[in-house]
Amino acid sequence: MDFTDKRVLVTGGSRGIGFSVANAFIDAGAHVAINGRTDDSVAAAIAALGEGDCRVAAPGDIGTVSGCESAVETATDAFGGLDILVNSAGIGSGRRIEDSDEAMWDLHTDVNLKGTFFCSRAALSELRKSTGNIVTIASDAGLMGVPGLTVYCASKGGVVNMTRAMAVEVAPDVRVNCVCPGYVDTDMIRCDSIDKSNDPTAAEQRMIEYAPLKRIAMPAESSQSVLYLASSEARFVTGAALAIDGGSTAGR
Repeated sequence: MDFTDKRVLVTGGSRGIGFSVANAFIDAGAHVAINGRTDDSVAAAIAALGEGDCRVAAPGDIGTVSGCESAVETATDAFGGLDILVNSAGIGSGRRIEDSDEAMWDLHTDVNLKGTFFCSRAALSELRKSTGNIVTIASDAGLMGVPGLTVYCASKGGVVNMTRAMAVEVAPDVRVNCVCPGYVDTDMIRCDSIDKSNDPTAAEQRMIEYAPLKRIAMPAESSQSVLYLASSEARFVTGAALAIDGGSTAGR
């Protein structure tokens, strides 16, 4: 897939799936703005990707409307417009319903749901001009219920249906799709989940056994799906929620 000179903003591009997405777009010839929460996290990501004119720092807290608007404005000012928005900024943690508090609810909905909406809203005028598209990282937990992940499921389920509603509203000028990964081998999974569990080996094994394909996905398996949905090969695809989940939503 060729994205030569396409202008891309990847929110949450400083780590995890977002970093893999940014790297894939750069390899495909795109100009990519990297968003992360802090200047330092974005600078570290750009250094890891390799310095170059096609990399732009666009820091901002995607959990706030001002952070969304700032990231989009930085990218469009740098590139003179925008062709593709990838909403990859996200947060995920598991708790029983009884242990879930307002702060946890607000954090998940602010970043996963509100951030996706307001980044998309901020980018829409430029994407209309370029007949561009939006691809959002949702989750298989947005397609089904998972015990212990009720708050996360609520936020990602909102992302999936918001994708459908946006796709209908902004067609035919802009396409809007999302990918729905299962467990992906990122630092969020490793550092924030496996390593913090009482038994990291058992926690990792549960993730391996979670999907019928019996493994944890690699980041590139999600990023290549993002590139497909953003490409001209998917020009008749909008409102789709593409499961990259090893079969988890098919039944276990």
